[in-house]
Amino acid sequence: MNSEKSTWDKKSIKTILGKGADFNELAKDCVAFANLKGGHLHIGIEDDNEFPSPEQKIDEFTAERVTKRLNELTINVGMNCQVCTAPNGGQYIDIEVFPSRSSVASTTSGKYFMRDNDESRPLLPDELLRLVGDKPSYCWETKTTSVRWQEADESKLHIFEQSIKHSDRVSEFVKEKTTSELLEHYLLTDEKGYLTNLGVLWIGKTSQRARLLYSPVVQYIRYNDQGEKVYKKVWDDYTLNPQELLESIWQSVPEWKESNEVSEGLWRKEIPAYDEKVVREALANALVHRPYTTRGDIFINIHPDYMEIVNPGRLPYGVTASTILHKTVQRNEHMSKIFHDLHLMEKEGSGFDLMYEVLLTWGKRVPFVKEGDDSVSISISRTIVDKEAYRLYEYLSDNYRLSQKSYISFGIILQDKKIKSADLFRKLQLTDNDKLKSYTRQLLEHHIILSHGLKKGTYYLVNPQIISNSKANIKTTLKTIEPYRLRALIEEDLRYHPESKLNEIAQRLPDVDYKELQKTVRTMALEGLLKHDESRKYRHYWLP
Repeated sequence: MNSEKSTWDKKSIKTILGKGADFNELAKDCVAFANLKGGHLHIGIEDDNEFPSPEQKIDEFTAERVTKRLNELTINVGMNCQVCTAPNGGQYIDIEVFPSRSSVASTTSGKYFMRDNDESRPLLPDELLRLVGDKPSYCWETKTTSVRWQEADESKLHIFEQSIKHSDRVSEFVKEKTTSELLEHYLLTDEKGYLTNLGVLWIGKTSQRARLLYSPVVQYIRYNDQGEKVYKKVWDDYTLNPQELLESIWQSVPEWKESNEVSEGLWRKEIPAYDEKVVREALANALVHRPYTTRGDIFINIHPDYMEIVNPGRLPYGVTASTILHKTVQRNEHMSKIFHDLHLMEKEGSGFDLMYEVLLTWGKRVPFVKEGDDSVSISISRTIVDKEAYRLYEYLSDNYRLSQKSYISFGIILQDKKIKSADLFRKLQLTDNDKLKSYTRQLLEHHIILSHGLKKGTYYLVNPQIISNSKANIKTTLKTIEPYRLRALIEEDLRYHPESKLNEIAQRLPDVDYKELQKTVRTMALEGLLKHDESRKYRHYWLP
């Protein structure tokens, strides 16, 4: 069994039995699960245990009573309750809560909750309004139209069917389905053979697609150094389905085929200006995760040093720009499945991981996500921050077997030269301190990075020996200077510039972290290694 998280929780058997029974608490959790993406409640397992007691037995009457009571305490919550047997022979109740797609779930007392990691928290008024407005977008793709699948575009239907049957991400069981069964499996049709909105979008004719309320329109705009528009291309004729649209956009933007040259001895290495994997993943995200109940075009803005993809609508409720690396809430889960099965995007929750890894491998900044009042934008830099980063990654790839998490954390540490654990934790968008170990464990075990300090004072830096072995020409920086060397550097600076203020020392040592410099100077003063005047705000330091 898994640890408690946003889609799973466990409760003691005392929650439903005896004087300590608390069905209101269970109702709160059911509402929270329904308002996010559903989940499971396992009743009969204590907090510190993985399984129920081996002697614990639960009759079906108890399960029925729990279901009846929870239905009395909740509104718009669908659930299925059954008695299950754990591997150790003990029994527990599994309550499967279904996501509330078109309506907001609540308790009968008028309270609204949302699942946030492993807790069920109340919804604030503005959050409730946003959730109410966002709900219709979750059921858009499965709404049925009046078009039968036999009236669809024959060529698009044939291509879809052949693409599915040749995909290595699709099981043989699905590949053996008939055409009508395959369409129903992917929710392109309902059980009566009528196309859904998703079906019209994917295999419908141009006229059928144009009649959809908000079929996607994409605008590509190129800007010059002064921020002026110099070129524009629009895909607004509704002739292309999402797969064809994605391919057409990729082939039409010349900047995506350009590259940056980096010297490599007598040779030149070409680093893509915009890596194809990153661009395709960003475009697929724009098409898959946008709300199709919101008016607005997708914009691809190309600037001299970066590109920006702007999507109408906000992020799905429960996801923010600072949690997008790990949190996943799908608006259009059936379209997402088609994109994944046809190799048009990565699996759920791994798309941004891929973009982080690829960009850091080429020595570029990670993508920047910004959420506006009615739009979401993702910016991807063309500029290479560290031209030698790829050498290090090639060396690591040739000599070590590292996880994607290790590559991502290594790239962030490399760009910062020296980073505190709290800053690394924040940049990786983590919510649990223990999770940081999964990003640094392999790197520390292989001595690829070094760590100094304890607990919150821990900081990481790349092992100089790794840089030497890789032959990478990494620029030297004072950020990674050892504490005893920093003390010697401060003494040397004050020997030439006595009676200096802290900010004056910092100006002469720009690479040294200011807080680290401040801490070292004050410690040296307390130890009597430096003298200072009595001023507190503009204190001057000199050697004894």
